[in-house]
Amino acid sequence: MYEDILLPFDGSDGAAEALYHTAEIAHWADATIHVLFVADTRHDSVTVVETEVVDALVQEGEDIVEEAEKTLTTLGVDYDSDVVQGHPAPTIVEYAEQYEYDVIVMPTHGREGVSRYLIGSVTEKVVRLSSVPVLTARMQPDEHLVFPYESILIPTDGSAGAAYAAEHGLSLAAALDATVHVLCVVDDASLGLDVRSTISGQEREQAATDAVDDLVSEAETHGVSNSVRHVEHGSPIEVILDTIDSNDIHAVVMGTTGRRGSDRILLGSVAEKTVRSAPVPVLTVGQGE
Repeated sequence: MYEDILLPFDGSDGAAEALYHTAEIAHWADATIHVLFVADTRHDSVTVVETEVVDALVQEGEDIVEEAEKTLTTLGVDYDSDVVQGHPAPTIVEYAEQYEYDVIVMPTHGREGVSRYLIGSVTEKVVRLSSVPVLTARMQPDEHLVFPYESILIPTDGSAGAAYAAEHGLSLAAALDATVHVLCVVDDASLGLDVRSTISGQEREQAATDAVDDLVSEAETHGVSNSVRHVEHGSPIEVILDTIDSNDIHAVVMGTTGRRGSDRILLGSVAEKTVRSAPVPVLTVGQGE
């Protein structure tokens, strides 16, 4: 599925874990990893060393990238690397789009202090802006990234954005021979208290069931042999996290855009909340232009 993987890298513990996980994916896909360090131009990093003017962040980036290269050489995967200057989030997005990478892999936290750029807010901006799929991994001390993914959760709301992301998720699941869990959440909190609430609730229940059935049918056409249906009520993010926990989910694939307005079941902002809080990798897929 993937030939070229972009890995923005800052040398932090979280980024190092993402490096190993990316290497596993690259081995499976026979892909090349492109390591990228962005020297944040929002910070003044130019200094003088023995009468020579140097950019300390660029120099640090070159050292960090070199360490990543050593690790990737040991792991036996193909790679190249680059150090660029710019505003981290848009630079990562523009770089991925310019070179037509298949996926971006990012941890959701990174270095502390003025040199950090792979912090949650930057990752979330990349998720929001990127037309290239973004695989995020929230690393905590007691967590371990599993690959290959044996069970993949695909939340849907029946929207075009969700369907577009589901195509990617189903292709990935078929390639991995993974079980797909299809989830649609009816957010009862948004129904209101007027007399039309019961009818609206029934309509939403049916819309959620139809969305799940449509995606399960699509899974069969992709060659996915095992699908599980979930239609649940509650807060979308809470239901997603509960579903991950109760079904031993290894990864989530979801769109960054969804239904909007009074009839929404799952909204794009839920993707950002999932990226921020899910204990497993989350692959977000934007619909692009």
